[in-house]
Amino acid sequence: MSGAPVRVVLADDERMVRTALRVILDAEEGIEVVGEAATGAEAVSVVRELRTDVVLMDVRMPEIDGIRATEQILATLEAPPRIVVVTTFENDAYVYEALHAGAAGFLLKRAAAEELVQAVRLMACGDSLLYPAAVRTLAAEHTARRTAGAPAWVARLTGREADVLRLMAAGLTNAEIAKRLAVGAATAKTHVAAILAKTGARDRTQAVIAAYESGFITPG
Repeated sequence: MSGAPVRVVLADDERMVRTALRVILDAEEGIEVVGEAATGAEAVSVVRELRTDVVLMDVRMPEIDGIRATEQILATLEAPPRIVVVTTFENDAYVYEALHAGAAGFLLKRAAAEELVQAVRLMACGDSLLYPAAVRTLAAEHTARRTAGAPAWVARLTGREADVLRLMAAGLTNAEIAKRLAVGAATAKTHVAAILAKTGARDRTQAVIAAYESGFITPG
Protein backbone atom coordinates (compact mmCIF):
# COMPACT_ATOMS: atom_id res chain seq x y z
CA MET A 1 0.00 0.00 0.00
CA SER A 2 1.13 3.55 -0.66
CA GLY A 3 0.82 6.57 1.56
CA ALA A 4 0.86 6.85 5.33
CA PRO A 5 0.09 3.68 7.29
CA VAL A 6 -3.24 3.20 9.03
CA ARG A 7 -2.62 3.98 12.69
CA VAL A 8 -4.43 1.66 15.10
CA VAL A 9 -5.04 1.64 18.87
CA LEU A 10 -5.99 -1.61 20.62
CA ALA A 11 -8.29 -1.36 23.66
CA ASP A 12 -8.88 -4.61 25.54
CA ASP A 13 -8.43 -5.55 29.18
CA GLU A 14 -6.82 -8.89 28.24
CA ARG A 15 -3.12 -8.59 27.47
CA MET A 16 -3.11 -11.80 25.43
CA VAL A 17 -5.86 -10.46 23.18
CA ARG A 18 -3.98 -7.21 22.59
CA THR A 19 -0.79 -9.13 21.86
CA ALA A 20 -2.53 -11.39 19.34
CA LEU A 21 -4.13 -8.43 17.58
CA ARG A 22 -0.81 -6.57 17.47
CA VAL A 23 1.04 -9.55 15.97
CA ILE A 24 -1.57 -9.88 13.21
CA LEU A 25 -1.75 -6.18 12.37
CA ASP A 26 1.94 -5.34 12.64
CA ALA A 27 2.66 -8.07 10.09
CA GLU A 28 0.57 -6.21 7.51
CA GLU A 29 2.00 -3.60 5.18
CA GLY A 30 0.36 -0.22 5.62
CA ILE A 31 -0.96 -0.86 9.15
CA GLU A 32 0.78 0.27 12.34
CA VAL A 33 -0.33 -0.37 15.92
CA VAL A 34 0.59 2.84 17.73
CA GLY A 35 -0.93 2.29 21.17
CA GLU A 36 -2.73 -0.02 23.58
CA ALA A 37 -5.17 0.43 26.45
CA ALA A 38 -6.35 -1.97 29.16
CA THR A 39 -9.34 0.07 30.39
CA GLY A 40 -11.96 2.29 28.86
CA ALA A 41 -10.55 5.37 30.57
CA GLU A 42 -7.06 4.53 29.34
CA ALA A 43 -8.43 4.11 25.82
CA VAL A 44 -9.86 7.63 25.89
CA SER A 45 -6.55 9.01 27.13
CA VAL A 46 -4.41 7.14 24.59
CA VAL A 47 -6.62 8.10 21.66
CA ARG A 48 -6.61 11.74 22.70
CA GLU A 49 -2.82 11.69 22.89
CA LEU A 50 -2.12 9.90 19.61
CA ARG A 51 -3.18 10.65 16.06
CA THR A 52 -5.19 7.52 15.39
CA ASP A 53 -7.17 6.32 12.40
CA VAL A 54 -8.86 3.22 13.83
CA VAL A 55 -9.59 1.95 17.34
CA LEU A 56 -10.41 -1.69 18.08
CA MET A 57 -12.51 -1.32 21.22
CA ASP A 58 -13.53 -4.15 23.54
CA VAL A 59 -17.06 -3.65 24.85
CA ARG A 60 -16.56 -4.80 28.42
CA MET A 61 -13.63 -3.14 30.18
CA PRO A 62 -12.87 -1.84 33.69
CA GLU A 63 -13.46 1.75 34.87
CA ILE A 64 -15.65 2.71 31.92
CA ASP A 65 -16.86 0.29 29.26
CA GLY A 66 -16.30 0.49 25.52
CA ILE A 67 -19.62 2.25 24.98
CA ARG A 68 -18.83 5.15 27.30
CA ALA A 69 -15.28 5.31 25.97
CA THR A 70 -16.64 5.54 22.43
CA GLU A 71 -18.98 8.36 23.42
CA GLN A 72 -16.19 10.31 25.11
CA ILE A 73 -13.78 9.93 22.20
CA LEU A 74 -16.33 11.04 19.64
CA ALA A 75 -17.54 13.93 21.78
CA THR A 76 -14.14 15.42 22.55
CA LEU A 77 -12.08 15.04 19.38
CA GLU A 78 -12.58 17.27 16.37
CA ALA A 79 -11.43 14.53 13.99
CA PRO A 80 -12.09 11.28 15.88
CA PRO A 81 -10.90 7.88 14.67
CA ARG A 82 -13.22 5.19 13.35
CA ILE A 83 -14.11 2.91 16.25
CA VAL A 84 -14.73 -0.80 15.78
CA VAL A 85 -16.32 -2.62 18.69
CA VAL A 86 -14.85 -6.06 19.32
CA THR A 87 -17.31 -8.49 20.85
CA THR A 88 -17.81 -12.18 21.58
CA PHE A 89 -21.46 -12.38 20.53
CA GLU A 90 -22.96 -10.47 17.60
CA ASN A 91 -26.37 -10.27 19.28
CA ASP A 92 -25.00 -8.80 22.48
CA ALA A 93 -27.13 -5.82 23.53
CA TYR A 94 -23.91 -3.91 24.16
CA VAL A 95 -23.18 -4.02 20.43
CA TYR A 96 -26.29 -2.07 19.51
CA GLU A 97 -25.58 0.43 22.27
CA ALA A 98 -22.06 0.89 20.95
CA LEU A 99 -23.29 1.39 17.38
CA HIS A 100 -25.85 3.87 18.65
CA ALA A 101 -23.09 5.66 20.55
CA GLY A 102 -21.18 6.17 17.32
CA ALA A 103 -19.07 3.06 16.70
CA ALA A 104 -18.55 2.58 12.96
CA GLY A 105 -19.01 -1.18 13.12
CA PHE A 106 -18.26 -4.31 15.07
CA LEU A 107 -16.05 -7.35 14.75
CA LEU A 108 -16.39 -10.75 16.38
CA LYS A 109 -13.51 -12.00 18.51
CA ARG A 110 -13.64 -15.30 16.67
CA ALA A 111 -13.02 -13.56 13.34
CA ALA A 112 -10.16 -14.86 11.21
CA ALA A 113 -6.97 -12.85 10.88
CA GLU A 114 -7.82 -11.80 7.33
CA GLU A 115 -11.20 -10.50 8.50
CA LEU A 116 -9.47 -8.37 11.12
CA VAL A 117 -7.10 -6.90 8.56
CA GLN A 118 -9.92 -6.25 6.11
CA ALA A 119 -11.93 -4.56 8.87
CA VAL A 120 -9.12 -2.14 9.64
CA ARG A 121 -8.64 -1.32 5.97
CA LEU A 122 -12.38 -0.81 5.43
CA MET A 123 -12.57 1.54 8.40
CA ALA A 124 -9.61 3.55 7.16
CA CYS A 125 -11.35 3.98 3.80
CA GLY A 126 -14.53 5.27 5.43
CA ASP A 127 -16.63 2.15 4.88
CA SER A 128 -18.82 0.49 7.47
CA LEU A 129 -18.40 -2.90 9.10
CA LEU A 130 -21.82 -4.38 9.71
CA TYR A 131 -23.23 -7.87 9.83
CA PRO A 132 -26.64 -7.19 8.25
CA ALA A 133 -28.47 -10.15 9.82
CA ALA A 134 -27.13 -9.32 13.28
CA VAL A 135 -28.02 -5.65 12.94
CA ARG A 136 -31.58 -6.57 11.90
CA THR A 137 -31.90 -8.76 14.99
CA LEU A 138 -30.48 -6.08 17.28
CA ALA A 139 -32.77 -3.43 15.79
CA ALA A 140 -35.80 -5.67 16.30
CA GLU A 141 -34.86 -6.05 19.97
CA HIS A 142 -34.60 -2.28 20.48
CA THR A 143 -37.97 -1.15 19.18
CA ALA A 144 -38.33 1.29 22.07
CA ARG A 145 -35.90 3.62 20.35
CA ARG A 146 -38.06 3.99 17.25
CA THR A 147 -39.74 7.32 16.75
CA ALA A 148 -43.53 7.56 16.79
CA GLY A 149 -43.63 8.95 13.26
CA ALA A 150 -41.24 9.08 10.37
CA PRO A 151 -38.73 11.93 10.78
CA ALA A 152 -38.62 14.69 8.18
CA TRP A 153 -35.49 13.34 6.50
CA VAL A 154 -37.37 10.28 5.23
CA ALA A 155 -39.56 12.42 2.97
CA ARG A 156 -36.50 14.29 1.69
CA LEU A 157 -34.83 11.16 0.32
CA THR A 158 -34.98 10.76 -3.43
CA GLY A 159 -36.02 7.41 -4.84
CA ARG A 160 -32.44 6.53 -5.69
CA GLU A 161 -31.19 7.60 -2.25
CA ALA A 162 -33.81 5.35 -0.68
CA ASP A 163 -32.50 2.45 -2.76
CA VAL A 164 -28.94 3.22 -1.72
CA LEU A 165 -29.85 3.38 1.96
CA ARG A 166 -31.50 -0.04 1.76
CA LEU A 167 -28.36 -1.44 0.14
CA MET A 168 -26.23 0.18 2.83
CA ALA A 169 -28.36 -1.60 5.45
CA ALA A 170 -27.73 -4.84 3.57
CA GLY A 171 -24.02 -4.30 4.15
CA LEU A 172 -22.97 -3.36 0.62
CA THR A 173 -19.90 -1.17 0.10
CA ASN A 174 -19.90 1.83 -2.24
CA ALA A 175 -18.36 -0.29 -5.00
CA GLU A 176 -20.99 -2.99 -4.55
CA ILE A 177 -23.79 -0.42 -4.54
CA ALA A 178 -22.46 1.08 -7.75
CA LYS A 179 -22.39 -2.33 -9.40
CA ARG A 180 -25.88 -3.25 -8.18
CA LEU A 181 -27.40 -0.01 -9.43
CA ALA A 182 -25.28 0.14 -12.60
CA VAL A 183 -23.87 3.57 -11.78
CA GLY A 184 -20.36 4.92 -11.42
CA ALA A 185 -18.46 4.70 -8.14
CA ALA A 186 -18.46 8.49 -7.85
CA THR A 187 -22.25 8.56 -8.24
CA ALA A 188 -22.72 5.95 -5.51
CA LYS A 189 -20.42 7.92 -3.22
CA THR A 190 -22.43 11.09 -3.93
CA HIS A 191 -25.67 9.33 -3.00
CA VAL A 192 -24.15 8.05 0.25
CA ALA A 193 -22.91 11.54 1.12
CA ALA A 194 -26.39 12.96 0.48
CA ILE A 195 -27.93 10.32 2.74
CA LEU A 196 -25.50 11.14 5.55
CA ALA A 197 -26.33 14.85 5.21
CA LYS A 198 -30.10 14.29 5.24
CA THR A 199 -30.09 11.85 8.16
CA GLY A 200 -27.54 13.90 10.10
CA ALA A 201 -25.45 10.75 10.47
CA ARG A 202 -21.73 10.77 11.16
CA ASP A 203 -21.12 7.76 8.94
CA ARG A 204 -22.77 4.88 7.11
CA THR A 205 -23.36 2.88 10.27
CA GLN A 206 -25.21 5.74 11.95
CA ALA A 207 -27.33 6.19 8.82
CA VAL A 208 -28.34 2.52 8.94
CA ILE A 209 -29.21 2.77 12.62
CA ALA A 210 -31.31 5.86 11.85
CA ALA A 211 -33.07 3.96 9.05
CA TYR A 212 -34.14 1.23 11.46
CA GLU A 213 -35.11 3.53 14.30
CA SER A 214 -37.20 5.75 12.01
CA GLY A 215 -39.09 2.76 10.65
CA PHE A 216 -37.80 3.45 7.12
CA ILE A 217 -36.42 -0.08 7.24
CA THR A 218 -38.20 -2.70 9.30
CA PRO A 219 -36.30 -5.67 10.77
CA GLY A 220 -37.18 -8.97 9.18
